[in-house]
This record gives sequence, structure tokens and C-alpha cells, in this order.
Amino acid sequence: MALFESENPTLGEKVFQQSLSMPSGAVMTVRGTLAKFGFLLLMIMAGAAYTWGLFGKYQDGTMMTLFWVGLIGGLVTGLIISFKPNTARYLAPLYGLLEGLALGTISVLVNSAFAKKNPGIVIQAVGLTFAIGLAMFLLYNFKVIRATERFKSIILTATAGIALFYGIWFILSLFGVNMSFMRWEDTSMLGIGINLFVAGIAAFSLILDFDRIEQGVRMGAPKHMEWYGAFGLTVTMVWLYIQILKLLSRLSSRN
Repeated sequence: MALFESENPTLGEKVFQQSLSMPSGAVMTVRGTLAKFGFLLLMIMAGAAYTWGLFGKYQDGTMMTLFWVGLIGGLVTGLIISFKPNTARYLAPLYGLLEGLALGTISVLVNSAFAKKNPGIVIQAVGLTFAIGLAMFLLYNFKVIRATERFKSIILTATAGIALFYGIWFILSLFGVNMSFMRWEDTSMLGIGINLFVAGIAAFSLILDFDRIEQGVRMGAPKHMEWYGAFGLTVTMVWLYIQILKLLSRLSSRN
């Protein structure tokens, strides 16, 4: 699941600066960005509900096909949006739907695996994800946590390190090198500790997302950049959800 465990590379200040060269009558707003973020969450929920329903109908083959469609399609769509931010208004909803197909499959499989030990594991993961997201928004909004240059440097360095670490792990796994503490079913303190650290970085990355969106608004970025801001925020929330679901599955396995 390395795709979902990488950092959010999308919301860079330069992207918003470059968008200023594009003629536009309307400008980006925080409210508009959050509204579009809400719409993308609905698209994720729609995709997830569909694949979850397939599991209930015992159509596992179709579900797994859609999982790979969502996984690969979401990656490709996300890369296109990252390199071509002006496409976000067209592709971001598709990205949300594709991510939903993949997340729905992962969620229903985890839910099934822990049906006896922790039957509410997915609901718990969703609730914690939104609770952390809301908490980070309030901490940022009330200036409890400020996106200082030092803070940005620490989070960006950490996320780059995480991406490098997962890249090395993936390459080593191709050569048969076993790093059991990276598996979802691993219950070692090392694995849980790494999981907690990555989840923490994902949570604090939301502060950077909020700050960059606010920067785009202050710069007077064109209206279509609301879709790009919403897309970047969605990427981080997906990353956070996967980390929380993984952590809960590990803790449940220890019981």
C-alpha cells in the first residue's frame, strides 16, 4: 500500500504562483475550496460504497478488478493533476471516485478480517480521521499551531524521508528481502511505532495544506485552483485514513 503511504506533494506555493499567469475573472476562496473538498469526499464515499456492496453480494472478482482500476487509475489521475493543476477541475472528481473504489475494497477486507475481534474497526478509522482533520483545522485556524518555516522544514523533511523509506522497502521486497514489521498484520512495537510516526506526520501535513490553500487565496489565485487545493487536501486525508486503519488493525491483532 505504498501508494497511500507517501506524502502529499501536490500543494506547493510555486503551483499557486504559476496559476496567477492564467487569466481568470473569479478568484480562489477558502470556502469554495472546502466545498469542493466536501464534494471529493462524497465521490470517495460513492466509490467505496460500490465496492463494499460488491463484497456483500459475493462478487469478489469484480471487487478486486475495481480495486486495481481504482489504485492504478487514482495514481495516474493524481500524477496528471499534480503536473497539470488546471486539469483538477475536470479530473479531481474522477480521482475521488477511483480512490473510493480502492479504499472501499481495502476497508471491507479489513472489516471482514476483524469482524469478530473489532467489528467497528472501519467506522473507528473513519471517525478518527475526521476528528483529527477537524482538530488540525481548529488548531491552525486559532493559531495554536503555526506553519512557520521551521515547522514546514521539519514536516517536509520527514515526509521526504518516509517516501524514501517506503521506496527502499518496495525495492527490497522485489528481491525477496522480508521486512515483516512493514506488514499490516505485524504487531511488533517497531511496526506500531513506525505506523504511529507516519500517522503523526500525515496529520501535521494537514497544517501545511491549510496554509498553502490560504496562501493561494491571499495571492488571488484563479477560481479553478480551488479544485487543486481540494485535491491536495484529499490526498492527505486518504493517507491519514490508511495509516489509522493500519494502526487499528495492528492493535486489534494484539488483543
